[in-house]
Amino acid sequence: MKKILITGALGQIGSELVPHLQNIYGESAVISTDVRKIENHPIIENGIFEELDVLNKEKYSSIVNKYKVDTIIHMAALLSATAEQNPLLAWNLNMNGLINTLEVCRELGVNLFHPSSIASFGPTSPQVDTPQNTIERPTTMYGVTKVAGELLCDYYFLKYQVDSRGLRFPGLISNVTLPGGGTTDYAVSIYYDAVKHGKYTSYIAENTYMPMMYMPDALNAVVDLMEANPSNLKERNAFNISSMSFSPEEIASSIAKIIPKFQLSYNVDPLRQAIANSWPQSLDCSEAKKQWNFTYKYDLDSMSKDMITKLQIKLKN
Repeated sequence: MKKILITGALGQIGSELVPHLQNIYGESAVISTDVRKIENHPIIENGIFEELDVLNKEKYSSIVNKYKVDTIIHMAALLSATAEQNPLLAWNLNMNGLINTLEVCRELGVNLFHPSSIASFGPTSPQVDTPQNTIERPTTMYGVTKVAGELLCDYYFLKYQVDSRGLRFPGLISNVTLPGGGTTDYAVSIYYDAVKHGKYTSYIAENTYMPMMYMPDALNAVVDLMEANPSNLKERNAFNISSMSFSPEEIASSIAKIIPKFQLSYNVDPLRQAIANSWPQSLDCSEAKKQWNFTYKYDLDSMSKDMITKLQIKLKN
């Protein structure tokens, strides 16, 4: 990767991926884009930024040409719970935005990273140690777009030799960006409320397990996959990755080791709980480890320690 364009750069992942890539490849090598500017956002203030609606293919191509981009990291999408509230908008953005991206890559010879998600699985998929290759019959619009996206990226690789690669992200936990409408976002909110209030009310029911990962490990995984030797990749779209799987009560216990008086209660949201129930409890990540040496640093307790330390500093300011 020499010149990298990121769509959805002001979102939860993009807001951390942009500075991560700038640190590795240099500020001038990273072009951040999003559908709108946000005043005083550090991504806009510190680097190259262009307004881009990914549904506008003409402008998309123009920006890629302008900066001589060789890699697109396509993060623009509507997430699970938000997508379920407006499924037609989710289909339009998630699918037509991806088609435009793939066409730009095909026409201009650009490589692609497109994230998939554990939402690509459904209630008929194996729930424990979900394999890399298994049945994918999701019951949400977000999941439908992710399965279709995996197949489209495979198609463009096989038919047009577009070097497209992807990861099935688990729930991602970040201390930088606030949650953005995902089902697993409770695992971010719980840390904020723990630091601010010493308690949290979970919209996900007890004993509900979902695969998770701390954001620094996810960012490294993106770079490691995109830098991997293509001859080693049997799969491309997309690899299972995760570093932990826990329930609300287990994350609460981890927090309580640092904030002893922390209290957890429940007020279950039927929509997000139904989504969570359709997803895997844990993933088999052996193919990612075998094909491109996927690794991670943080487990639950080391993540809790780092999250709380950073949020205590952040929320004081």
